Amino acid sequence: MKASDVKKGNVVENDGTVYQVRDIERSSPSARGGNITYRFTLYSVPGNRKFDLSIRADDELKEVDLLRRAAKFSYMDGEAFVFMDDEDYTQYTLDAAVVGDNSGYVVEDAEGYYIQVIDDAPVGLQVPSSVVLVVVDTAPEMKGSSATKRNKPARLNTGIEIQVPEYITNGEKVTVNTLTGEFSGRAS
Repeated sequence: MKASDVKKGNVVENDGTVYQVRDIERSSPSARGGNITYRFTLYSVPGNRKFDLSIRADDELKEVDLLRRAAKFSYMDGEAFVFMDDEDYTQYTLDAAVVGDNSGYVVEDAEGYYIQVIDDAPVGLQVPSSVVLVVVDTAPEMKGSSATKRNKPARLNTGIEIQVPEYITNGEKVTVNTLTGEFSGRAS
C-alpha cells in the first residue's frame, strides 16, 4: 500500500514491527518536482511504543490485518490473563507484559474488552473507557476537619491505587476512567 493511501487507524508493518497509525502529517516542498513526504505517528502493537516514520508518497508500507475480537476476562493463569471470545468462545491468553498498565482495569463479567489479533495470535488488549472497581483499602473520612473537598488514596480490588474524594469508604464501587486512571464517580 502506498504511503499516500494510508489512513489513521490502519495497521502496518515496518522493519518487522507491527504499528497502528495514530496521526499523519503531509508536507509538500515548495520546489517544483519535489517529493511529497508523509510523517506517520505510529504506536507498536503490542507494547504501545511511539515511533515516528517519514517516507515519500510513493513508498510502500505493508498493511497488516488486525482483528478486534470482543471478549470477556475469564481467569488468571499464573501471570497470564485468559479472555474468552464473546462469539465463538475462543480462549486468548495474554502475557502480563502484553496487558501492561491495563492490568489494573481487568475485571470479570465486564463488557467492552477487545483482544487485538494478528495471524490468529493475540497481540494486544483494548480496555473499555471506564471500569467499575471496588475500594478495598482507604482511610476513613475525617469528620469536621474542613469544608474543602479533599482527596485521599484508595487501593482498589485489582491492586491499583487512585485518588478518591474523602467521603468514599471501603467496599464502595467506583468508576475509574481508564485513559486517565482517575476517579470519575460512584458506581451503582
